[in-house]
Amino acid sequence: QVQLVESGGGLVQPGGPLRPSCAASGSTFRINAMGWYRQGPGRKRELVATMSNSGTVIYGHSVAGRFTISRDNAKNAVYLQMNSLKPEDTAVYYCNARMNSQYWGQGTQVTVSS
Repeated sequence: QVQLVESGGGLVQPGGPLRPSCAASGSTFRINAMGWYRQGPGRKRELVATMSNSGTVIYGHSVAGRFTISRDNAKNAVYLQMNSLKPEDTAVYYCNARMNSQYWGQGTQVTVSS
């Protein structure tokens, strides 16, 4: 079992940055990859970014070039540096950890609005 706790969401103006973080606890040695997904109003949950233990990164097509994922394995944490935020980035952002199964955090709200 793995527990994931996100923090760092909030309200930001268009064009601004935000850096949510996620801390994992429990059986973290079984984690193969960590990342972020999001679900906007009326939308399906979609991939934002994921990073494997070997450092392989995959970004969703709508965030590539603006968002950067990073991990701190010593802290069992994953971060998402979000730059040049747009109103369409407004969503609940969920932390994800993959091993034999997937685990999800409770989500953190990101709202991009002037």
